[in-house]
Amino acid sequence: MSLDTTTQADLILYNGRITTLDPDYPEASNLAIGGGRILGLDEGEEYADISTPQTRRIDLKGRRVVPGLYDSHLHVIRGGLNYNLELRWDGVTSLSDALALLKIQAERTPAPQWVRVVGGWSEFQFAERRMPTLEEINKAAPDTPVFILHLYCHAMLNRAALKAVGYDRNSPNPPGGEIQRDKNGDPTGLLIARPNAMILYATLAKGPKLPIEYQYNSTRHFMRELNRLGLTSVCDAGGGFQNYPDDYEVVTELHKRGELTLRIAYNLFTQNKGQEKDDFARWIGMTKPDAGDDYYRVNGAGEMLVFSAADFEDFLEPRPDLPPTLETELKDVVALLARNRWPFRLHATYDESITRFLNVFEEVNQEAPLEGLHWFFDHCETISDKNIERVKALGGGIAIQHRMAFQGEYYVDRYGAAAAERTPPVRRMLEMGVPVGAGTDATRVANYNPWNSLYWLVTGRTVGGLGLYPEKNCLSREEALRLYTQGSAWFSRDEEKKGTLKPGQLADLIVLSGDFFSVPDEEIKGLHSVLTLLGGQPVWGEGEFKDLAPPELPVTPDWSPVAKFGGYGAPGFIRNERAISFAPWATPRVMRRSGAATEPKPMGQLWGSGCDCFAF
Repeated sequence: MSLDTTTQADLILYNGRITTLDPDYPEASNLAIGGGRILGLDEGEEYADISTPQTRRIDLKGRRVVPGLYDSHLHVIRGGLNYNLELRWDGVTSLSDALALLKIQAERTPAPQWVRVVGGWSEFQFAERRMPTLEEINKAAPDTPVFILHLYCHAMLNRAALKAVGYDRNSPNPPGGEIQRDKNGDPTGLLIARPNAMILYATLAKGPKLPIEYQYNSTRHFMRELNRLGLTSVCDAGGGFQNYPDDYEVVTELHKRGELTLRIAYNLFTQNKGQEKDDFARWIGMTKPDAGDDYYRVNGAGEMLVFSAADFEDFLEPRPDLPPTLETELKDVVALLARNRWPFRLHATYDESITRFLNVFEEVNQEAPLEGLHWFFDHCETISDKNIERVKALGGGIAIQHRMAFQGEYYVDRYGAAAAERTPPVRRMLEMGVPVGAGTDATRVANYNPWNSLYWLVTGRTVGGLGLYPEKNCLSREEALRLYTQGSAWFSRDEEKKGTLKPGQLADLIVLSGDFFSVPDEEIKGLHSVLTLLGGQPVWGEGEFKDLAPPELPVTPDWSPVAKFGGYGAPGFIRNERAISFAPWATPRVMRRSGAATEPKPMGQLWGSGCDCFAF
């Protein structure tokens, strides 16, 4: 199968098990690449005969090859600026290891820098099945400021961090949050997002930042880590305090230098409450959708369009009651976008909110049709069949993420196991013909490892092993992979360019460490790429493919957690033999939100009061 047999191949991959996801030619053993695109399949020798002596040939040695993964909702631009600053608990399987990592990093971190653990983990991933206590955090890091974010619910600060940010018994609760206090009125170190996450944002922002030259290095390391895990494309969902164009300086410069190793389509996220329409009017005058190229370009607006439409996914509290101003404010912005043919995305958790959003969209559609815009909702954990039909009728899509893999236990505790069986109803979305793309919503409310998300789609299990969905609501491995490739491509209007390994498409592909289609379910989470190609060029390689990829980058600063431990799962952490001080029959001491900082609480119970786990 070929595009043009007169075109010379730059690279030929052979002796592989290549999954194309093209129904007309689903499997191949070799593949030819030229000019950054797929030239042909199973005609490698034909291309070799006409190719130049410089044509590379790579023996895949029977490995599985799939299209490069595309995360349709990852905060990669913000995450890149901070990646080198953050200690990752993502993928660490015991609290004792997490605390050991914290202790080692606290000793390595120079004043006045902090140790930051900023999301991407859940207490349910730990063998101990609990949160760390403030006592444990202070013991691990008595002198270095420590900030530990758990989802967008709360943050834990050690005594040194409380001093660094200036919180004491005289500090009032800031708007949008609570400083927990002991019986003497002194802060314990627990910050609670109640009724929103502003206290977490504001406190984290008090920490020292990396100088811009280190932010370049940090962003490159984050992209390299995503390449290692098999990502070749990302749709960036913007974020609070991520203003355009100021906070895009680093990624824009890396693009100019030719140093991007991911394709990034980015959305612009409103920044000013009460002035949302002004934000978008200004940006419409500055740029336009698809401005850029296949490596870096504008995708549209969102995921925040107006502050009044932000429905927090707090599964420990009742569903939010959004303000009556929502309809007027949202219509003003969506009408502006539709008239200017700007695609948009909108954070949407609850069906009650989605109903109100769709009422607005249907009104706008009468004046400025939405068909062809590729607009979409993000998340949609509780969307009803009726509202899925309304999304389809308006030409929209739904981008889903594995947030329930981190919060499923909370949801079951509040609403019951039966209600959790379709959160979100992915199978129903597909049956009804709505475009669906997959992603993570990393880096704060979930981790960036796409294989955790694929595992969740296939098995219906959380990171803690809780089965949420019956078999009928889970996806086959091929279906799940399609959502992470072809499915996500729809959300940046790239269906004709990426997501399939067929002639004419961009040569973005990954060679896997194991066969995704045959490894046991539990091994899906441990898969990664041993060779990642972006436009036919290696951007990651290991083992026998290491020499094909760019050389390793130094890490700056040298005290960065990335320099010592690496990324997901802390691969650089040398695990000494240690006993986990947890017995499954014991009642552990875990943090609670009332009374003292640490109180006994039965394992089967969750937090006693809610939080605002805001997804941005």
